[in-house]
Amino acid sequence: MYRKYIFIFTVVFQICLSYSAVTKTKRVCVVGAGIAGISAARYLKEEGIEFTVYESTQYVGGTWRFDPRVGTDENGLPLHTSMYKNLRTNLPKPTMELRGFPLPEHLPSFPSWRDYYQYLQDYAKHFNVLDRIKFLHNVLLVRRVGDVWRVKHQHVRTNETFEDEFDYVIIGNGHFSKPNMPNIPGEDRFKGKIIHSHDYKEPEPYRNRRVLVVGAGPSGMDIGLDVAEVAKTLIHSHHSKINFTTPFPPHYHKKPDIQEFIETGVIFKDGSYEEIDDVIYCTGKFKWLIKKKNGLKQKPNKYSRTLY
Repeated sequence: MYRKYIFIFTVVFQICLSYSAVTKTKRVCVVGAGIAGISAARYLKEEGIEFTVYESTQYVGGTWRFDPRVGTDENGLPLHTSMYKNLRTNLPKPTMELRGFPLPEHLPSFPSWRDYYQYLQDYAKHFNVLDRIKFLHNVLLVRRVGDVWRVKHQHVRTNETFEDEFDYVIIGNGHFSKPNMPNIPGEDRFKGKIIHSHDYKEPEPYRNRRVLVVGAGPSGMDIGLDVAEVAKTLIHSHHSKINFTTPFPPHYHKKPDIQEFIETGVIFKDGSYEEIDDVIYCTGKFKWLIKKKNGLKQKPNKYSRTLY
């Protein structure tokens, strides 16, 4: 987490160095108004640099905003947030603070998503960057033309399309939001429901059901324990070599990797079988950027000092 904030500060510092050597008409485009975008906006504003932030939703905070819906939002755009109702940070409070803006003292050591989302909203207001954000503008394309970056963006409600020119671009739209779905034999035969942790929202739909959680990363462990509070049986399939000391409930059962699905359940690689109603893949997400073309797709080159 600290590395992320140091990187944002370094990016803005590098822009400032080159900015000071040229005229004051240089402009910076920031894609996304999540934690990276509003942090960059704060430093750019403090340095007096002209910039615009494009945000496809009507909110700041990015993935820290909980949305009970799955799939698309009210404007038909993909929901990138993976937030679920009972999430708490897995890092202690001091490591979650943004420089010069401490988290409230009354918050617990591991704040909830509600607390941290409110903190990000307060941060954006405190540093007065909201008026520099074009909400409901979805960036479609960033391309290098001559000595400038051309940013094509669309108003998500009117569908009106615009193109603006910038000297620098900061991509702050998040690294991981596309679910990494494993391809396990027999999935098409399985009569239960399979989702990815990206679409997990709350445990209540799994009350008194036999649930399989796949994966033992932070999401797998946290969601597994969340679901275990209400599930009839919680089967946890993973191959982690970590000796977890987490206290699990008696209806929790560890299993190895999946060999295949059948109509009513799962056969594991040790030959054992479990009847399953629901499956939650906690198998990570792919890295992605906005559409790649004319510079975003290329290896580091002469444009690297103007694209972050």
